[in-house]
Amino acid sequence: MKSSQEKMVLYHGSNVTVDSPRIIRPQRTLDFGEGFYTTTNKQQAAIFAQKVFARRKTGEATVTVYEMDFTSASSELRVLHFPSPDENWLNYVIQHRRGTYGGEFHDIVFGPVANDDVYLTIGAFEAGILTREQAIIAMKVKKLYDQFVLKSAAALSWLKYQYKFAL
Repeated sequence: MKSSQEKMVLYHGSNVTVDSPRIIRPQRTLDFGEGFYTTTNKQQAAIFAQKVFARRKTGEATVTVYEMDFTSASSELRVLHFPSPDENWLNYVIQHRRGTYGGEFHDIVFGPVANDDVYLTIGAFEAGILTREQAIIAMKVKKLYDQFVLKSAAALSWLKYQYKFAL
């Protein structure tokens, strides 16, 4: 992460501008559970914005840009970081996707995003086609972007709206 003198830039892709983020209960299960999903990758946010716009058929594909002093925020909040798609990450994602996570609450969770290829790998693991070790190896060779999820009002208070751009 960046030093406390530098701001972390985060992007959120949607079909609308989100200048005042909030936690909304998702209609489907997500990798890191309920929260406000962002990424440090502008291209990933743009792709997601286009997908959301195509699915909802309203608004326009939009990327909202935020800054966050992550160093200061992480000194006050509970943060969980998955540096790579390892066994802990796999267990966390699967438990959230099944709706069975009962572990410790974190204000911010960040790590690799499970893209469409990874979903296939997770599905093969859950079906017993791949072992846990095979699934982890398969995910490590895929190009994974990141997701940075703010899961509480306290975490959202550190997120500062900057601007938005339409695609």
